[in-house]
Amino acid sequence: MPDPVLALSEEDSCARPASLGELFIAFTVLALQGFGGVIAIAQRELCERRRWLTAKEFVELLGTAQVLPGPNVCNLSLMIGDRFFGWRGAAVALAGMMTAPLILMLFLAWLIALVPHDSTAHGLVRGALTGIAAVAAGQIVGTVLRLAAPLKQHPLSLGVSLSLAAAAFGMMAWLRWPLVWVLLGLGGATCLLTYAVLRRRRTT
Repeated sequence: MPDPVLALSEEDSCARPASLGELFIAFTVLALQGFGGVIAIAQRELCERRRWLTAKEFVELLGTAQVLPGPNVCNLSLMIGDRFFGWRGAAVALAGMMTAPLILMLFLAWLIALVPHDSTAHGLVRGALTGIAAVAAGQIVGTVLRLAAPLKQHPLSLGVSLSLAAAAFGMMAWLRWPLVWVLLGLGGATCLLTYAVLRRRRTT
């Protein structure tokens, strides 16, 4: 009887970057699309367009990136780069994620500093940034809904998975609990519950 733990991760992606240069370009393009957060479009770019990861693999890596200290997208780029080219891939992926946005933000900061705070142009810039923030929030909501699909294959039932997701949302949005306690408390309990379910399946 196959080990359910191994069966859970046996879903091969269809492609891989051909070189470090392709990896750098991919993450640069990804970073330039991610106004308000790269995670919102990372799944579409890496899973659907380039097919380097399956949706299930992406969710697993993203979950690990959220648990680790530091920005989620930086952690994610490091893990994906390391997955294909080891430490060199990790460094190149992170460089692709950071270089172009850093140059762009330094240029925009310099440009905005030239505009007087009481001018009409400054108000237009602030209004544009507020509008883009709303679009970014919509992108994140859409990504969450798309990433929920792999939950159908989770060892826990879909209902239990959705209940845990709702509990995590409630803890952060309404109870205002710090993220670290939600991850350690609810996340730790979920890991133990999933392990118990897999262990019971293996012994039956």
